[in-house]
Amino acid sequence: MRIRPALAAPAAAALALLLAGTGMSAAVAAPAALATCQQGSVEVTAARGATAHVVRISVTNGSGRACVVDRIPTVTFGDLDGAAQPVPPSESAPYRLAAGGSAYAAVRTLDPAAEESRTVSSLTVAADPSHYGEEFTAASLGSPRGIRVWEPVTTLWQPTRAKADAALAAATR
Repeated sequence: MRIRPALAAPAAAALALLLAGTGMSAAVAAPAALATCQQGSVEVTAARGATAHVVRISVTNGSGRACVVDRIPTVTFGDLDGAAQPVPPSESAPYRLAAGGSAYAAVRTLDPAAEESRTVSSLTVAADPSHYGEEFTAASLGSPRGIRVWEPVTTLWQPTRAKADAALAAATR
């Protein structure tokens, strides 16, 4: 859930009223915000990780300028409700992708302590919640019988694959 934009306008209005009452200027220089990456300008990939229940994902900005995606990748599983939860637990925030730059995350689809699971034929990865995402079949991820899912988690976007793997390992000990 994003609440920052909802709070920005009332906060700016309150500041303007406060400054108007004191006779001070309300002009404040704000840094230019980067635009959200367009779905057509990013490439999302997914591949089997080091173990059967880990998927490595990446996003690459194919545009000629920097843009942002959400720092939490959106990963959904077949026809199941919900998405992989971020580890560590985090709020939505922008993650900057340089022109031509990439980011990486690791997804654990199945809690090793799980006594039950569901099996799906695909997963979908979106670099930002405003994107539809890319669907990857279980077979393309090295799981021809399906992807087993129970309490899935995802890391935040990281600058390298190694950092994504380390973040997942640290969060799921």
